[in-house]
Amino acid sequence: MMPLKPLLCALPLLLLAPSAPAQPQGQPQKLATTQLQAGMHNLLVQVAQTPREREIGLMWRQQMATHEGMIFIFEASATQCFWMRNTYLPLSVAYVADDGRIVNIEDMQPLSEQSKCSAKPVRYVLEMNQGWFAKRGIKPGFQLMGPMFK
Repeated sequence: MMPLKPLLCALPLLLLAPSAPAQPQGQPQKLATTQLQAGMHNLLVQVAQTPREREIGLMWRQQMATHEGMIFIFEASATQCFWMRNTYLPLSVAYVADDGRIVNIEDMQPLSEQSKCSAKPVRYVLEMNQGWFAKRGIKPGFQLMGPMFK
């Protein structure tokens, strides 16, 4: 039999020990990139096309250059909804049709789990720093150019 006194003395220490965070901290992913054009603006965007790459997206990133972003490519057009779990950067999200035309743009707040969706089915979603589209006068209906758009 083990004496109870050492166990009882250790119990308060275990209760005071810091607990693990509810959500583990990860590292930003580094994905293959492609170039897109938004009028005269050239963008260098990471390409998230597998389910796991899309799930992680821009999580844990602390900064992103002005001309950089991430494009999410889905297998087929559908209503796409995004949220900002573990995402520290404020982002603007453009929901993009197969032909590269922007359907709608939503501003997203860091770490928010509020979901914002495409106004109609889309296959592509482009995330940029918040305000990037507005500062350049890019609105729904604007045509993006890139290798994936028909």
